[in-house]
Amino acid sequence: MQDDDLSKIKIADQKIINNKELNIYESMVPVVILMILLAINIFRFDGAMMGDYSNQYILLIGGFVAFIGGMLNKVPPLVMIQEVWENLKSVFAPIMILFLVGALAGTWLISGVIPAMVYYGLQVLSPEIFLPASVIIAAVISIATGSSWTTSATVGIALVGIGTALGINSGMIAGAVISGAYFGDKMSPLSDTTNLAPAMAGTDLFTHIRYMAITTVPTIVVTLIVFGIISATLEPTGNADISNLLASIDKTFNITPWLFLVPAAVIALILLKTKPLVALASGVILAAIFAVIFQPSILEGLSDSSLSAITNSILSDTSITTDNEKLNDLFSSGGMEGMLWTIFLIICAMVFGGIMDGIGALARITKALLSVATTVFGLFASTVISCLGLNVIASDQYLAIVIPGKMFKNAYDDKGLAPENLSRTLEDSGTVTSVLIPWNTCGAYQSGVLGVGVGEYFLYAIFNWLSPFTTLLFAALRIKIKMLTGTATKTA
Repeated sequence: MQDDDLSKIKIADQKIINNKELNIYESMVPVVILMILLAINIFRFDGAMMGDYSNQYILLIGGFVAFIGGMLNKVPPLVMIQEVWENLKSVFAPIMILFLVGALAGTWLISGVIPAMVYYGLQVLSPEIFLPASVIIAAVISIATGSSWTTSATVGIALVGIGTALGINSGMIAGAVISGAYFGDKMSPLSDTTNLAPAMAGTDLFTHIRYMAITTVPTIVVTLIVFGIISATLEPTGNADISNLLASIDKTFNITPWLFLVPAAVIALILLKTKPLVALASGVILAAIFAVIFQPSILEGLSDSSLSAITNSILSDTSITTDNEKLNDLFSSGGMEGMLWTIFLIICAMVFGGIMDGIGALARITKALLSVATTVFGLFASTVISCLGLNVIASDQYLAIVIPGKMFKNAYDDKGLAPENLSRTLEDSGTVTSVLIPWNTCGAYQSGVLGVGVGEYFLYAIFNWLSPFTTLLFAALRIKIKMLTGTATKTA
């Protein structure tokens, strides 16, 4: 999903903590309490039960309940603290990435990069093809970079801006971008999750990618068809106003194709396997330089000095006023400060997931699922449920691949199933659904970067929620279920 520097996962170091003292009911108590509190917060208090940081507090409450459960089941506090610390260390790089994305959004705004993308995009992307085109664009960039995160931070931001200016629902746009980005991420040999899944299952990368295409290609085709139908029926409010939007952008900014050198440089650096932190930091610096060269009047209007205006765009809120109200909402950025809510959410999720792992609850829940997998379809279904559950409980897509991968590997062997069955199922249900969980690192990142809540884009992230159903359908109908050479399934 992210670059290697974002995960720092060493497969050999991944420990699955077992606790014989803990039963399945005790393991589920923190999860049930978490789900109840989140439901009350969403449906009763509109997400503000305990203020702006309600979800963060709820995750910490869930972690505290898990901690008490661990103490009652003879788990040393240091073990739980150690697991939390390991989780927090694993998200240090993603947190740095989020800060840089905030800085990138601010500097790309004042330099005219984002306005230029919107300006030219409005002329090229018509509402009738916008959503399927967004899926394809995001997929191409994600395949090339191997990162859905980078895709969202570059073309994703631009596509949301263009679509919003056209009057298209931001949830639809974000769903299209995420669908394309995760398709490309799954199919790219540069993606770390695409490398991690076959490593856990015991197969090789390109066998995994070829076998994964059997379920992934039909899913993306259905996604494109649905978005094509949606686009054809849209009546965007901004369509008739495009000429006014273009005039307002042109009047406010110095728009030139030279501004595209900034995003092109960032994508080129990533293709050259430059560390994401370096690539994004380079994008911030280049944008700052371009702001001085191309947008001196913008900088002058924001502050007394260019340096002050640039620094403010990196660190905090920046808004550029035009004579069009739609653009005023679009041309604003929270900088690094705007990413703090997302960062706090990730930290609290890692605390909850770390304690759940430390007390042995994650392993206990996965084992319970494995124990009821008596048929081939049951094995696939248990894997899917395990991956989905770990994305919710552990709040981390890597654990949603690593833990089921380790625990289900022998079961697939016992059924005579080739390892690519497991690796494909891990990706179809672990990788792509992480973005559908608001407190998962991926859901928090994508909603923070695109500025669209998970609840707003959930329904339209068609590829992501459809993928687990596709893999289960293929398993149920026994379509392309590869067996180990010379074996047959032991149970139907």
